[in-house]
Amino acid sequence: MKLNKLLIYSLAAVIFAAIFTACTPDDGKEFDRALLIGKWQSGTNFEVYESSGEGYYWDEAEDITEEEAKKSLRFTWTLEQDVLTQIHISEMVGGELVPKVYTVTELTASTLSYEDDYGKTHTFTKVTK
Repeated sequence: MKLNKLLIYSLAAVIFAAIFTACTPDDGKEFDRALLIGKWQSGTNFEVYESSGEGYYWDEAEDITEEEAKKSLRFTWTLEQDVLTQIHISEMVGGELVPKVYTVTELTASTLSYEDDYGKTHTFTKVTK
């Protein structure tokens, strides 16, 4: 009887450990979502991340202002570990949703760097003005 209980408890412990080991992140880095909030600049490109999970972007080289971007170049965003997902809302194609997924490689109070699926790195500096 004691052997059966020991066997059952041992088996339950192994299953419990396997379940929680399977749920732990493998090698993804964890970044602080709060650091992402704000305006970021890379050359003439800008991205703004709002605490609501929404944002907007623009390129001054294309003669687009921030005010125009707030209205028409919007996206929603999430940051799960090191995966930054932006869902762009395309006004030109009847509100089509265009997902873009990046791997964040650096996120500090002043630097945001992420890589796209093609291995291209995008690095931004936080605008503090």
